[in-house]
Amino acid sequence: MSDSKDLFFMRDAWAYDPEEKPPARQDARQGFDTRALHAGWHPLTDLEGLRSFVPPIVPSMTYPYERFDKIPYPVYGRTKTPTAALLEERLASLEGGEACLSAASGSQALFNLIFTLARPGDNVVTTLNIFGEGYKQAATIFPERCGVEFRFVNSPADPASWEQEIDARTKLVWVETPSNPTLFVTDIAAVADVAHLRGVPLMVDNTTTTAALQRPMELGADIVLLSITKFLSGNATVLGGAIVGPEALTEDIRWNTTEFIGATMQPFDSWLTLQYLETLSLRMERHSANSQRVAEFLVSHHNVLHVNHTGLPDHPQYELAQRQMGGPGGLMSFVVPGGISAAARVIDSFQLICHAVTFGTSRTICMHPSTITHEHMTPEERATVGIDDGLIRLSVGLEDPQDIIADLDRALVVP
Repeated sequence: MSDSKDLFFMRDAWAYDPEEKPPARQDARQGFDTRALHAGWHPLTDLEGLRSFVPPIVPSMTYPYERFDKIPYPVYGRTKTPTAALLEERLASLEGGEACLSAASGSQALFNLIFTLARPGDNVVTTLNIFGEGYKQAATIFPERCGVEFRFVNSPADPASWEQEIDARTKLVWVETPSNPTLFVTDIAAVADVAHLRGVPLMVDNTTTTAALQRPMELGADIVLLSITKFLSGNATVLGGAIVGPEALTEDIRWNTTEFIGATMQPFDSWLTLQYLETLSLRMERHSANSQRVAEFLVSHHNVLHVNHTGLPDHPQYELAQRQMGGPGGLMSFVVPGGISAAARVIDSFQLICHAVTFGTSRTICMHPSTITHEHMTPEERATVGIDDGLIRLSVGLEDPQDIIADLDRALVVP
């Protein structure tokens, strides 16, 4: 049989090399907002015949051969579509990565990455400070069905705690920062140094801040995980995810995992995201300003026990957040006394704030982690990361902040 390099529909497996540096992007000198508007597309040079100011949607999932021996690329929708390809180029540009691969959701992107990198007997090092569906993959799906172990670091603020979990079978170190829902901030540069010393790539989930506020690759990350569904698209009309990293890795995932699983981001969702990215930095600036106002209100409220927000000086990693992030973003959480029943009473009393399962929307939205996203964790695990039964996750939207605060104040005083 021919070597895989000679086969169009296969790619060699990616092998991490800590000495290999990604090539410099040609658009690296342009500002973030310029790249959010222009990366991957110019109306005067792309699709000359259409002369479209806005990138068009290409809904087709298959593409004609020009002749028998000239395979088109894209060739079929399971690997790439023209609209998704443009989105991937733009996301890679914003994160400062070499390449990008989109997926049907953030959870799917995570699954594709680990399924590609790890084999039975291998392990991934992470913490309990990860999103709920990610924890489910780490605690049950991969260990029970694929024989891949996940090791949870006991003291994520201590680089030595990360180092002691890494061994010869570690294929990935995974950090989510700030974490959902308790906003724990991990020192990306410190963990990157530990991982690279042991020859292991670092993946950072940048969903809660986006590249508008945090650039993990500039701090040493090799791979970035994104849920496009959240702040990147920003209004609960898109389902998608992405992996940004070395091109050899994204192509390994594309051709050796996604091609067979088939869970890809659809053209219309890709096109919508391209439009929403044009206002990303403006939205994140407003999310940050609004959440700061809300956090400062909640921290002084007599019916609130604790507030998790990276912009508050009493946050345990406040100084790190100030260095590592360009703003707090819109995600926060707070604890009310009385556990689940009290949290339910507050949530049911909201009139403006919506109770639903997502975050990063233009409208303020809330949910209850211990009974929804993190119900898979044991009570002891939830306690370890600060997910109290009275914890309410709040994704602060773009409304006038005084209206959000008024709704919170009204709900918090309901007997």
